[in-house]
Amino acid sequence: MREITITTEFIKLQDLLKFAGLVETGGEAKERVQAGEALVNGEPCVQRGKKIRPGDKVSFAGEVMTVTYAN
Repeated sequence: MREITITTEFIKLQDLLKFAGLVETGGEAKERVQAGEALVNGEPCVQRGKKIRPGDKVSFAGEVMTVTYAN
């Protein structure tokens, strides 16, 4: 499982995918999320603006990620 560190309260799903390098553009993130390719906490999520907070688990393109706050 890969940990992504953020400095804000949350990160939007599409931004997480870009930040993690799993998509190249916001447009690609939008299309792939809306196609149901992302799972948040084990459930399909088609909301590209879904707020991902520490403790959430995101699965996408064979990667599993969690978010943690920077110290």
